[in-house]
Amino acid sequence: MTKLIIAETQAIYRAGMARVLAIEEEFRIVAQCQDWSRLYPAVESFRNAVVIVASSIRPQFEALQERARTFNSKVIVILEDTESYASFVSLGVSGVVYRSTTSAAFLDCIRRVVRGEPFVCPGPIAQQEDMVGTRASALLSPKELMVVALLVEGMKNKEIGDRLGTSEQVVKNKLRSIYDKTGVSDRLELALFTLHHRAMATAAAEAGTKLQLQTARATDTPHREVSDAVVSSFSKPGLHAEMV
Repeated sequence: MTKLIIAETQAIYRAGMARVLAIEEEFRIVAQCQDWSRLYPAVESFRNAVVIVASSIRPQFEALQERARTFNSKVIVILEDTESYASFVSLGVSGVVYRSTTSAAFLDCIRRVVRGEPFVCPGPIAQQEDMVGTRASALLSPKELMVVALLVEGMKNKEIGDRLGTSEQVVKNKLRSIYDKTGVSDRLELALFTLHHRAMATAAAEAGTKLQLQTARATDTPHREVSDAVVSSFSKPGLHAEMV
């Protein structure tokens, strides 16, 4: 079984990546890191692993590559669609994929790297190809996008309700509406749909960030309940369902 270390700054993508990889019996996620300070100890703790790291985490890639070699591990870099792979290839990383890469190509990359075959995705998926994600995210209200963001992070309905200051039943109702608008049938399909479509993933990530800011401001506001602050400003919703 292949050990995987995931390093990604955005929880919404980290959770989505984990969902995709968890379906494959040949892979086991041994560590999930949100910054480079957690990544380096993980590489030292788990030898013979594949390290999947987003370029947005901004580690010192030369040092990371050297450390991975020391512990007999291989590095795959996930690039933003606007980035060039040339500089990363020159560092000797084993694989390069883009944020918009499909799950099938992403999994193929990991399998090739495990076999010792370097893999470089030729380029990001063209923006026009994600019209489905663009249309789906446009159909969802701001509140619904927030529900999507929290769902992709792995929260249950009750946890989502608690986070938004509403009831579990209201969350269930919103999910039914989201299913109808996106054409999916359950939570897992919605998470995968979101992660696979860049436009949808971006909208959900932005909604999740907005919710975090609202919650933080509410916490700093005296004589005001956090849930009330979230609910009163909860007017905008807002993740790649196959993968990155």
